[in-house]
Amino acid sequence: MSRKYFGTDGIRGRVGEGAITPEFVLKLGWAAGKVFAQSGRSKIIIGKDTRISGYMFESALEAGLVAAGVDVTMLGPMPTPAIAYLTRTFHAQAGIVISASHNAYHDNGIKFFSSEGTKLPDEVELEIERQIDQPMSTVESANLGKVDRMTDAAGRYIEFCKSTVPAGFSLRGLKIVVDCAHGATYYVAPAVFDELGAEVIVMGADPNGLNINENVGSTSPRALQARVLEEGADLGIAFDGDGDRLAFVDHTGEFVDGDELLFVIAQDQLRTTGSCSGVVGTLMSNLGFELALKDLEIPFARAKVGDRYVIELMKSRGWQLGGENSGHIICSDVTTTGDGVVAALKVLFALMNVGVPLHELKAGMSKFPQVMINVALADKSRLDNNADIEQAISEAEQKLDGRGRVLLRPSGTEPVVRVMVEGEDGELVGLLAAEIAAVVEKAVA
Repeated sequence: MSRKYFGTDGIRGRVGEGAITPEFVLKLGWAAGKVFAQSGRSKIIIGKDTRISGYMFESALEAGLVAAGVDVTMLGPMPTPAIAYLTRTFHAQAGIVISASHNAYHDNGIKFFSSEGTKLPDEVELEIERQIDQPMSTVESANLGKVDRMTDAAGRYIEFCKSTVPAGFSLRGLKIVVDCAHGATYYVAPAVFDELGAEVIVMGADPNGLNINENVGSTSPRALQARVLEEGADLGIAFDGDGDRLAFVDHTGEFVDGDELLFVIAQDQLRTTGSCSGVVGTLMSNLGFELALKDLEIPFARAKVGDRYVIELMKSRGWQLGGENSGHIICSDVTTTGDGVVAALKVLFALMNVGVPLHELKAGMSKFPQVMINVALADKSRLDNNADIEQAISEAEQKLDGRGRVLLRPSGTEPVVRVMVEGEDGELVGLLAAEIAAVVEKAVA
């Protein structure tokens, strides 16, 4: 069955529009409460990022869940992976995250974790959607849910992150600039690296509700690149608004994306343990990444874009490492979901193991030039069986002559279609991407 409200990563949109209204979120909380209460008295954990609308939706969810007879534990601003971890360790029936990830403050969203700290099964999401369309009711007063607040949530998550590297591991002697995107990692990420001994310079850690992801963070790395050079730092680490993705900047100011970070982690696993079972990427993973893994004889497979699909393929293959070039990295040997801080520690562990700069360590992988252009798209069906688009793609693939790729992908979180072209010749790649994007724009106008 197709979903009416849930996308590939929960429910997301502009505040005050569609499903992102207090009325709908109240009903969503109630519907989720009804589903989880079917197995008896339930407890659900709620966390959020730092955008101003989080207060409103936090209250709406709380009211809906309590009306359905579900107990609620509030975490306040916490990274998305922290909510997954705390849901699992506190044996809650579910965790709810109020966040629009890397989007600007005027967007928000709701996503769920299961009791195991993983994405909800499809059948549970569909059951919640069925309940949303039912009339809302309130349980008897004696059965209303109760609400408490976890005051030590940040400390618990900090200790968990540190536990994912070996005891005695130290970052002493390393100078790191940490960009928290004015988001959910603003407190915990600097604390983790500081407590492990690094000299930490913090930026993007003054959230005011309106500045999340504004010219900072993993999707806007220029400020971090400049700061790394200004401070003479060994490297920089940038997170997105909810802390489930990251990017690095090396000491020369070069941006290091998710593909390169996955390569560094996989290479270190092979070096230290003698094996790496395999790595899952996505349709957007760089061809150079795939070829670099092939040179190391590490198996590689592509999933659809979205950490949900990466994790599904990792489980089916029995592999423990996967992610996206956007910086979602899943290390399933230590956690259940994409975790920016944990992934950063994996990269730092590899650096300290070898004792060479990140710039040198990532040099084993050569990225193919890749250009992506977003074209506004209100109706995805306009892409189907369009002869002009198909012809433009076919002509581009002929020009790439088997040494590149063309991909059209409607976004699961934004009203755009992403036009991606990749190949050895950067000038040709840029030209072909612009040509296809122009055809797509004309076709969907």
